[in-house]
Amino acid sequence: MQTSHAKLRALTEGAILIALAEILSFLPLYKMPWGGSVDLAMLPIIVFCVRWGFGPGMIVAFAHSLLQTMFEGGIAIGWQSILGDFVIAYSVLGLAGLFKGKFYLATIVACVARFLVHYVVGATIWAEYMPETFFNMTMTSPWIYSALYNAAYMLVDMLAILLVGFILMKTPAKKYLLGTGLLSMGWPSRLKTRPKFLYSFRFCKTGATFRRPCFYVFNNPLSW
Repeated sequence: MQTSHAKLRALTEGAILIALAEILSFLPLYKMPWGGSVDLAMLPIIVFCVRWGFGPGMIVAFAHSLLQTMFEGGIAIGWQSILGDFVIAYSVLGLAGLFKGKFYLATIVACVARFLVHYVVGATIWAEYMPETFFNMTMTSPWIYSALYNAAYMLVDMLAILLVGFILMKTPAKKYLLGTGLLSMGWPSRLKTRPKFLYSFRFCKTGATFRRPCFYVFNNPLSW
């Protein structure tokens, strides 16, 4: 794939998928009564990471985190919770790019990474807001409360994304989802080591008794 073409395509796809993620964040599938919601906003970011890898994935995930910070409309306690619950929590989705071409594994890693960030932030910054009871259990540790609170919606989020991914894997969209189409763009690598022209010759008659060599040039690299 030519570098300039690849960069332009990655930039275009990144912009479109970030916009789609923002739209999906405003269309929750279910809102938890105690806070948090289930949506498919992470799906476009994970798809981009699976297609383009770690570097571009981290950039797109970070851009997504900034938009979530500005438009999510969540509750924060100072800059620490903004940094943790929004910027870092959504930026770590870029870790999915470490597993390029592996949608299921990338989704699990991204969701677990985001859960761990929310878990630590909830158990430290939000510790003083821990209720006395949660899920009909008496809460004595903010670490247990944060684990239950965040796992309740993050687990459902992850399962929903895996389910949608499973359905897409059964359709022609599988090639796009895994980035298979990117491998067919540009010149095949085997052409890079081939000569530009192929030469052959034979003897041609120019008279009754005289023969001279005749050269033929073939320039059709696509047929090699």
